[in-house]
Amino acid sequence: MERAVPYTVPLGQREVFQALQRLHMTIFSQSVSPCGKFLASGNNYGQIAIFSLSAALSSEAKEESKKPIVTFQAHDGPVYSMVSTDRHLFSAGDGEVKAWLWVEILKKGCKELWRRQPPYRTSLEVPEINALLLVPKENSLILAGGDCQLHTMDLETGTFTQALRGHTDYIHCLALRERNPEVLSGGEDGAVRLWDLRMAKEVQTIEVYKHEECSRPHNGRWIGCLATDSDWMVCGGGPALTLWHLRSSTPTTIFPMWAPQKHVTFYQDLILSAGQGPCVNQWQLSGELKAQVPGSSPGLLSLSLNQQPAAPECKVGLARSCGGPGKPRVWAGSSLFSCLQVLTAAGSSCRVDVFTNLGYRAFSLSF
Repeated sequence: MERAVPYTVPLGQREVFQALQRLHMTIFSQSVSPCGKFLASGNNYGQIAIFSLSAALSSEAKEESKKPIVTFQAHDGPVYSMVSTDRHLFSAGDGEVKAWLWVEILKKGCKELWRRQPPYRTSLEVPEINALLLVPKENSLILAGGDCQLHTMDLETGTFTQALRGHTDYIHCLALRERNPEVLSGGEDGAVRLWDLRMAKEVQTIEVYKHEECSRPHNGRWIGCLATDSDWMVCGGGPALTLWHLRSSTPTTIFPMWAPQKHVTFYQDLILSAGQGPCVNQWQLSGELKAQVPGSSPGLLSLSLNQQPAAPECKVGLARSCGGPGKPRVWAGSSLFSCLQVLTAAGSSCRVDVFTNLGYRAFSLSF
């Protein structure tokens, strides 16, 4: 199930070789299947492993349930980013994006459906694709990475329709403002740029490192993560993790976290972040650190919230409704409100930590 062992490695040393691979493994990306029962994880060796969340979360789960049901070689280099639609899994590596059918993956028929390469400036250019973003209303996929551009691909035709230019260095992350539709991008140049997709132009720029309260020169100016919720944005990296009001381009909350953050997301009335260090951080919007929950990896690069509803037969761990009528249900007590609704975290190890509530790591999946 691991990457093919070179022929030069004697049979007796293969287990050692595979153990060394796992020791030096980094998991860059995650994506949940449309049914919510499976998790795809991509590593630095170009492999994608598929885990059965439903089996691992079952009351009858065994250690084998925490291993991949299938592992396949997706790219020659690292799998930097993945996203899923109701039918497809998209994965990005060095200079290319590939599509896979979920139904075929789960049958262990892991043959790519198609492969596309953005129109780069020269044939010798093979920049990494660090971020993928689905735009459902436009039926399009946006790719961004080492060539400092955002490439839009029409998923109906498979053609690239536009390239958005403005960043002067690598792009690390993307986020979607769905109702507009607009896209936020953050990069090594220290800027967060807001793009209007219909006008195909940049409409706002926030140079985070130029704000004294956010700047941390010893960490650099790069933006490694961002997320948006309507008129609000949270971003971090070299500069401090900061909550911004987008309309006024104003930083409203500086979170007291010195370690650079690599992933951030809004979850109900919280912000979840992870990066340098083993913990998933839970923040109040006011800036108060509510909790730090340790995982098994020394550093984290990816968080994934599986918010698919439970199957009718799933009766494990129903939560209390914590907000009254019309309010969303939240994690409460020691159980998750759905047996499939979990947070997973991965990074600089061969393990994917599974949190069945926000308070502790329940167990880890492993390549």
